Amino acid sequence: MRHTSKHCARLSGALIFVALLVQTLFPLRSHACTNLIVGKKASVNGSVICSYNADDYGMFLGLAHYPAGTHAKGEMRQVYGWDNHVYHGQIPEAPATYNVIGNINEYQLTIGETTYGGREEMIDSTGILDYGSLIYITLQRSRTAREAIKVMTTLANTYGFNSSGETFTLCDPNEAWIMEMMGCGPGSKKVVWVAMRIPDNAICGHANQSRIGKFNQHDKQNVLFSPNAITFARSKGWFTGKDADFSWKQVYAAPDFSGRRFCDARVWSFFNRFSDDFSRYLPWALGKDAEAEEMPLWIVPNRKLSVQDVQAAMRDHYEGTPLAIDSTDVGSGIWQMPYRPTPLFYEVDGKRYFNERPISTQQAAFAFVSEMRAWLPREIGGVLWFGNDDGNMVAYTPVYCGNTVQPECYNTPGADAVTFSNRNAFWVCNWVSNMVYPRYAQLFPTLRAVRDSLEQSYFAQQPEVERRAQALYATNKAAALQQLNDYSNEQAQRMLERWNQLAVYLIVKYNDMVEKPTKDGQFLRTKAGVGARTKRMGFPAPFAKKLVDEAGDRYRMPQQ
Repeated sequence: MRHTSKHCARLSGALIFVALLVQTLFPLRSHACTNLIVGKKASVNGSVICSYNADDYGMFLGLAHYPAGTHAKGEMRQVYGWDNHVYHGQIPEAPATYNVIGNINEYQLTIGETTYGGREEMIDSTGILDYGSLIYITLQRSRTAREAIKVMTTLANTYGFNSSGETFTLCDPNEAWIMEMMGCGPGSKKVVWVAMRIPDNAICGHANQSRIGKFNQHDKQNVLFSPNAITFARSKGWFTGKDADFSWKQVYAAPDFSGRRFCDARVWSFFNRFSDDFSRYLPWALGKDAEAEEMPLWIVPNRKLSVQDVQAAMRDHYEGTPLAIDSTDVGSGIWQMPYRPTPLFYEVDGKRYFNERPISTQQAAFAFVSEMRAWLPREIGGVLWFGNDDGNMVAYTPVYCGNTVQPECYNTPGADAVTFSNRNAFWVCNWVSNMVYPRYAQLFPTLRAVRDSLEQSYFAQQPEVERRAQALYATNKAAALQQLNDYSNEQAQRMLERWNQLAVYLIVKYNDMVEKPTKDGQFLRTKAGVGARTKRMGFPAPFAKKLVDEAGDRYRMPQQ
């Protein structure tokens, strides 16, 4: 087990006990991050869509920006670990680099990831590139998903890859790909990798469990892989069968209970939303049946998906499925919280137990849904719908891929992981969500109403905003892009303002676990001018029943 702060990895079932033992001594990575992918013929408007939750406790991130540039021969780039900022070394700069905002570049190329870990002896501790630096360097050097695959694998084979097993999402306005990569051991400066194109009419997902099994080694158009993808495994004695029987995940990161229940189950929940009957794969997601039918890498959905559908999927807690987090057990508290504290595992009387791990989780540093549209000018066609906290608790604001200036709320001077700022989206959104979590049923409806109202306004404005930008683009491209940048930043700043108002509203309305009456959003007062009498809500009925069941007659009123 590598003891680093790197997020997006999963614990192997065999290492759970060790993890429990050392968790108090080292900052372990969590079962984190989710990517969802939609092909262009599977979306309602012909766009390619993908999403990413960057989940890690203590991680503080805003909206990244790397400006386009030209670089002199011999100019070097310093490489630092993405999430720990440790210096790794340097590599030569590319002659020209592209503008990157968040995880999308000016050509609408979008890259996301989840870590699956896999065989730890394959990590190249001497490599310069970690998964995060590799993503952002590649975004600066690639125009398409196919080109990005070539750039990423070439860089990793040249300078070494010091992360564990990674699954990458690589999407452009025309194609969606999934790629898995691992190093070849300390000092190797080599990687093994495989990439598969997602069919245009399909949806896919990955969530910290290797997803690619057997692959068609003769389909050069839709399947790409390193020459050593199979021979490396043979050289280690990990695989001895026929090439045609080689399964990437079974050899390099075999799915165990943890990989299925905490990781693939999130993908199952996404597929389940858009399938007439996905229950046949529920035993796989539950993780306990060793003979369960393996879940497919992708499915053709029963209807076409919108950006809003993917946003909703990123807010999932397994609602309406057998994996739904029980809103009546003691873990949900008084107000039916669909979140559980970490670590995932806990021990009582010598027995180990676990919490479910849904897509939506409190430790998300940011979340996005990327929309890539081939029929529009490239800087208008790409929109990164971005939020700086748990996707369930934020309004995703639009960020156009040609933007060159971040909104202040996503890039706040002075704010960091231990410095609060009410000018910073991460902190204000976390301020609100951490009020809501323990009193979910009571407070969340108010948050949801504000969230949905903001998002509906963004989608309502989008056609006219883009119509004006397109009209201007033909004669004054720079002015059109500035217009979109200004619009994006205005919406983000207005979101922050609204969220600050929401924070104040929630503390005033629900102070001391009661509710102050309001009308049309205003707090009511008596004729004398003081606040109207509070409403005492008491226990929700499900919790009251649970409490009586557990306490018996201890709190029963005596007969009069």
